Amino acid sequence: MTSEKNPVAGRRFAPPSGRRRWLRIVLMVVGLGTLILASAAGVAALWAFTILPRSLPSVTALETFQPLQGTKVYDDNDELLTELHVERRIFVPLAHIPQTLRDAVIATEDRRFYSHFGVDPIGVARAVYQNYRRGRIVEGGSTITQQLTKVLFLTPDKSLERKMKEAALALELERRYSKDRILEMYLNQVYFGNGAYGVEAASRTYFGKSVNEISVKDAALLAGLPRAPSTYSPFDHPEAAKRRREVVLRRLVEYGALKDPDAKKLVRTDLGLIPPERRRTTGQYFLEFVQQTLETKYGADMVFKGGLNVYTTLNPTMQLVAEQSLRDGLKALEGRSKAARPGEHPEGAIVTIEPQTGYVRAMVGGYDFFRSEFNRAVQARRQPGSAFKPFVYVAALESGFTPASRVEDAPVSYAIGSSGQTWKPENYDRKFRGPTTLQQAIEESVNVVTVKLQEQIGLSRTVRVARRFGITSPLDVNLSLALGTSDLTLLELTSAYAALANQGAWLPPTTIRYVTDAQGKLLEEHVAEPKEAVPPETAYVITHMLRGVVERGTGQAAKVLSRPIAAKTGTTNDYSNAWFVGYTPRVTTGVWVGYDRPRSLGKDETGSRVAVPIWVSYMGKVLGDSPREDFPVPDKVVLVPVDLDPSNECVRVVTMAFVRGTEPPACGRRPAIPAPVPGTPGGPQAGPPPTGTTPFGAAPPALLPREAFSLSRPATVPRPSDIQGQ
Repeated sequence: MTSEKNPVAGRRFAPPSGRRRWLRIVLMVVGLGTLILASAAGVAALWAFTILPRSLPSVTALETFQPLQGTKVYDDNDELLTELHVERRIFVPLAHIPQTLRDAVIATEDRRFYSHFGVDPIGVARAVYQNYRRGRIVEGGSTITQQLTKVLFLTPDKSLERKMKEAALALELERRYSKDRILEMYLNQVYFGNGAYGVEAASRTYFGKSVNEISVKDAALLAGLPRAPSTYSPFDHPEAAKRRREVVLRRLVEYGALKDPDAKKLVRTDLGLIPPERRRTTGQYFLEFVQQTLETKYGADMVFKGGLNVYTTLNPTMQLVAEQSLRDGLKALEGRSKAARPGEHPEGAIVTIEPQTGYVRAMVGGYDFFRSEFNRAVQARRQPGSAFKPFVYVAALESGFTPASRVEDAPVSYAIGSSGQTWKPENYDRKFRGPTTLQQAIEESVNVVTVKLQEQIGLSRTVRVARRFGITSPLDVNLSLALGTSDLTLLELTSAYAALANQGAWLPPTTIRYVTDAQGKLLEEHVAEPKEAVPPETAYVITHMLRGVVERGTGQAAKVLSRPIAAKTGTTNDYSNAWFVGYTPRVTTGVWVGYDRPRSLGKDETGSRVAVPIWVSYMGKVLGDSPREDFPVPDKVVLVPVDLDPSNECVRVVTMAFVRGTEPPACGRRPAIPAPVPGTPGGPQAGPPPTGTTPFGAAPPALLPREAFSLSRPATVPRPSDIQGQ
């Protein structure tokens, strides 16, 4: 039996080739990748359609959206001054927004706005291409609708989740609202820089006019800002703003809303911004002070979001004049200064108070709020120099002295502590006058007389007087107090002088008359509650003495106003502070000038030379041609002609005011002047009368023994050549 041989029997199969093996691997990877992508897509779809919508805010908020209500601030005539808010926003209907501005925004931000459905794939593709071609981000792919959702509902982060939410919300907005409604909301919500939200606020900020008044070039400038408001700020970066405006003008040409020749002409024009002097909002220091006061009482949320109505005491006319007068005065000082340092400028402050109410009618805290927000009227404490002396003289009157009492203006020295050092107060003019009336001493700001007077009446009496006049700052308890070495604010010093103008009744200074909530309910109301600092007759005597400062003394430059004015100058160490505080029966104004880092204003730059001209310039405009009003004379006051000259031969006769019963005889007669009662606190000590007599026959005030007084705080003691009396 034969058998056939199988041709494949015993033959081994060859392994598959390498190409086939790699093909199999690729197919497996692709399959696995497809499976993963499909799973991811399914999960994403599940998230997008089930979970994402739950985390999205309701777009129906557009129907009830209301901007946060800030606090409206009104002046003394109930006219709106400003609004305190987190965002400056003024809503304006789309019909009032020029077509040119609408076209400029659409051409720049989303030229297919009226064609897409909220998300623009073509716009995204174009943006990717342009950015790739330029090698940098030059164009975004977000539509106007997407940008609106980000502004209204989302955070500014750049995560994938946020972009997906943005797209989903944009689709929902487009489904619910018309294109015009979406555009209207966008134009009223987007940020244009410099605190301006929306086209109306932006137009007022940059051009000083309503949006319906802007030109094509204005519209092009505004349309270019939302992308990078700080980078293209026309105030801070005008050249960058011009380049950005040119881009917008080209987009308008491409969009078909502007002809090319017209665009080229507009490129060459200026930005047309509001002038710098109009950008400076008047009363910024005052408003900042009011805002801080409100925040302290009601909290920031209530102030910026609660819709309060605040009726202040500010008089806009007086405020504007005060700001201009201070700037002019500081420019004049800087112009004649020979010690100017780069980047350092003299500063100043003005405060005006209505004595009968305590209302602050004007407050200027510096040359320019935008240069420095530090409010020197309320935050800076500086030595007032001789402007503090009226409190010493009030204390002297209460101790039994009168304007006709004489104190020897002669060299004197005081021991300082136990070191053996001495302090020798000197007068500004380095002269000594001999027996000097208190009237002359305050008029000519005689330091030696004031220090001797302070020693005689006692420091505690002067401190108590200052406290009754509203001085709250710490006071040095040593003889240099008489020369104004204790730091005070301009506001408290001006308020103290206002009490003298108000016949001795002090009222705390206030900037707010009343406050209501958003519904008009009264939350607070200022009620004047005067406190008697001194009796009316004492206030009048000091006022009459201070009138002599203007009539014959260091404040004579104020005589040009030709009306009754009581005032006092002040100058401190090395001419570092210049003061002038003065008042009429209805208005009290204080002026301070100095450097923020105390140093000399310059040789002979005294209160008389620096502060008085500012005060006169300002008060001259404030008083204008109003009726000339004199200070009312209380029943207990008499006016008597007295000789300033020690001879009492009527050589230098002036009229002085006295509380009835303390007056001397008229000039030419020699009865004794009532002297301080021996043994009274702060008065002469009981015992044998001191030797020597005044021209009127009364004994001069006795001085305490030199060793009985020591200056406890050497650091505050003025150097003999430093304290100025002007």
